[in-house]
Amino acid sequence: MRILLIEDEVDIADALTRFLRVQGHAVDHAPDLDIAQAALQVAAFDAILLDLALPDGSGLALLRDQRQRGNRVPVIIATARDQISERIAGLDAGADAYVVKPYDLAEIEARLRAHGRRASGDPATESRLGPLRVDRAGARLFRDETEIRLTSREWALFDALLSARGRVLSKQVLEARLYAFDDAIEGNAVEVYVSRLRGKLGADAIQTRRGLGYLIP
Repeated sequence: MRILLIEDEVDIADALTRFLRVQGHAVDHAPDLDIAQAALQVAAFDAILLDLALPDGSGLALLRDQRQRGNRVPVIIATARDQISERIAGLDAGADAYVVKPYDLAEIEARLRAHGRRASGDPATESRLGPLRVDRAGARLFRDETEIRLTSREWALFDALLSARGRVLSKQVLEARLYAFDDAIEGNAVEVYVSRLRGKLGADAIQTRRGLGYLIP
């Protein structure tokens, strides 16, 4: 998933960014509304993790603006504000969930994945792909109950294609799902990961549409 983290507390942002990247997510950190707005103008995100008390205003203003623009990206508000009235205001503004600091990093990551699945139109935590059983909640893959080990990046690419099953995703779209703004991207990175996945899942698991991109049929 490509996640936009809007958080001004450096320690929280650093810890969460490191944790989410280890899980295979691409994370862009915006410490204020201005940078967040700029990021949203040039990239598509799978989810937003939003603090409310930011140096240049309230995160609710950004949330309302994005919803008015028709942006349906899942938004999880993560804030120290725990009044019921504030929770209601956040949900009424269009948030998908509201959590109060301090929160568990694993729970936040699970919430992000769950809302990402719902947004893709496939909320199921398990699915079948031929002889393969896919545990999307646990980010695990099995063939005849034997686990197929994937690296975090391999899983991220596989999950992106699975979420768009039957549709072609271009190399550029896949790169945007796998890499944040400050990540170094090798020119053939997507091709390398597709090749590795085919080696583990089978040559026909991922199809190439020459000049267009890749898909899981």
